Amino acid sequence: MSSKTVIEATNITKHFEGKIALSSLSFSIQKGELIALIGPSGAGKTTLLNTIAGLVPLHSGELMIDTLPITKYKKGKQFAKKVGVIRQQFDLIGPLAVIHNVLAGKLSEWGFFKSLLSLLVPQEKEVAIHALERVGLKDKTFEITARLSGGEQQRVAMARLMVQNPEIILADEPVASLDPARADDVLSMLTKIVTEEKQTLLASLHSVEYARKYFTRIISLKNGEIFFDLPTEKVTDELLTELYQLKEQV
Repeated sequence: MSSKTVIEATNITKHFEGKIALSSLSFSIQKGELIALIGPSGAGKTTLLNTIAGLVPLHSGELMIDTLPITKYKKGKQFAKKVGVIRQQFDLIGPLAVIHNVLAGKLSEWGFFKSLLSLLVPQEKEVAIHALERVGLKDKTFEITARLSGGEQQRVAMARLMVQNPEIILADEPVASLDPARADDVLSMLTKIVTEEKQTLLASLHSVEYARKYFTRIISLKNGEIFFDLPTEKVTDELLTELYQLKEQV
C-alpha cells in the first residue's frame, strides 16, 4: 500500500437545519486502503460520503482530495478521475442496454455529441465489454438493464466505475438491497477489483460482519463524531456493542 494521502479531513463539520450531521471530524486515508464506514442509522455515514463526493458543502473545516481542497475541483473530467460513487440504488437507467449504462462512466470525458452518438452506436465498446467480462457479465452486454437481477445490476454499476476509473471509490450501502449470498459476491468482487487497480475504497455498511471480512480498516461514526478508527483486527466486540448501544431512557 502507498503512503500517499488521498483524503485528508481536518475538523470538518456539517449541519442541517441546526442539527449536527458531522462534528469536527479529522482523519486521513492512504492510497490503496480498504475502509469500512460503520455506525448506527443517522450517525452521518451518508453525509460524510456525499461530502467527499462533492455533493454536500461543508460548514467548516478542510477536506483535501489528493492534496487539493475539494472546493478547488471543477465538476466533470478532473473530479471524475479522482472520485467515483456506487450506491445501494445502483443509479442505472433501466430501459437502456447494459452497455450504455457501463459507458456512462465515460460521459465526463466525452463531449455532448459523442455521448449522444454512443446512444445510437456504442463508442469505445471494447472498454465496456472488458469491464463487463471482469464482473462476469459479458454475456449480458446488450440485455435491457431492468431485466437483470439486483446483484447483476450492482455488478453493472461496478463495471461503469471501472470504465470511469477513479482513484477513490465511495460505496454507500452498496449491498443493502441484496440477499446475503449476492452481497458476499458483490463485496468480494468489488474489493478484489479495487485492490488489483490500486484504488482506494471507502464503503458505508450496515453489516459489521462484512466490514470485518472484506476491509482492512474500520472507521465508526456515532452522533456525527468518530467513535473509533482502527485496523480491523483491533475492533473488539466490546467496542461494537458500545457503538450500537442505544441511549437509556431517563
